[in-house]
Amino acid sequence: MPDVIEQRAGVPVLMCDPDGPRVATEQDALDLIGASFLGAEVVAVPAGRFDDDFFALGTRFAGEVMQKFVNYRIRLAVVGDISRHTAASGALRALVHESDRSPAGHVWFVADLAALDDRLRALT
Repeated sequence: MPDVIEQRAGVPVLMCDPDGPRVATEQDALDLIGASFLGAEVVAVPAGRFDDDFFALGTRFAGEVMQKFVNYRIRLAVVGDISRHTAASGALRALVHESDRSPAGHVWFVADLAALDDRLRALT
């Protein structure tokens, strides 16, 4: 299934296919941002599509990706279980906590699509 834009809780979301290409470079993130320009306000990426470097904050990859989304004013939702990553990194736990504190923030970490829908409803 390709990445598709669909309405979720009244918000257009680019729903990324779990089996789609890995997000392993800044260009991969920019490609998702570009695809969102077809009308999405949020890009929902399954956590499994991210290269492990995204969750290893010392690589700075997560910061680079997140900054791209902020610069283009597109929300990024990382969807899925990242507990193995947060268990290994206090810094990542803190980042997730801070990102999730603001319902209107640009980067969200959500456990599943139901949690994503809850966050989207808070926007409207």
